[in-house]
Amino acid sequence: MNSFKLDRTAFKGQTLNEAANHAEHYKKLTWQERLKVAEYLNSVAYNFDMNNPPKMDRTRFSTKSFQS
Repeated sequence: MNSFKLDRTAFKGQTLNEAANHAEHYKKLTWQERLKVAEYLNSVAYNFDMNNPPKMDRTRFSTKSFQS
């Protein structure tokens, strides 16, 4: 989680509408960078360490074979 730090020198005065337009910033990122941002936001939302994410509980899922 230390890979993201607040850069206090990058401040720019904006109107509320300009500040609310996040889409333009994220459109400039590669899909890999956007995926990394999503991974970070998920780790914050669900309170887990990005370097040690929780394992999926595979006992909650079942599969069935399709026979025609």
